[in-house]
Amino acid sequence: MNQEEYQQIVNDHADALYRFSLKNIKVIEEAKEIVQNSFEKLWVHRQEVHPEKAKSYLFTLAYRNCIDIIRKQKKESELDMIHKEPQQHYNPHLIGVKALIDKALTKLNEIQRSAILLRDYEGYSYAEIGEILSLNESQVKVQIFRGRKKLQSILGNVEDII
Repeated sequence: MNQEEYQQIVNDHADALYRFSLKNIKVIEEAKEIVQNSFEKLWVHRQEVHPEKAKSYLFTLAYRNCIDIIRKQKKESELDMIHKEPQQHYNPHLIGVKALIDKALTKLNEIQRSAILLRDYEGYSYAEIGEILSLNESQVKVQIFRGRKKLQSILGNVEDII
């Protein structure tokens, strides 16, 4: 991969990579850092990565970085929960539907959340998602189905929200 191809890949995929990272991490600075690190690793390995495979390579790197950060946040939040009072329940009438969906997405496991975000928010095919998440197409479909079912049970009936 030469510098022009690399620049075209940056132009084509930077925004989607950032959105994916931000949806998973919820911290702007960390999402930007994930994107930066992904493109940096792509540049370092530009001789081994074909331009056609750059998209899945970038999203795989971002996904793995997100998982690392999520695990770190989980450990930190478990320590914080020891010293914290019980959380109050959210009233769906006081917060927006988008915030409610975002909150529900955080209750999914990493694979389900990432698969749903890649499919429903970013529009990737099952094959592309499988390549990014290191799953086969059947596993991707199962994870998306289970994730959507769990979201449905978390969110309840749409008419109750609206």
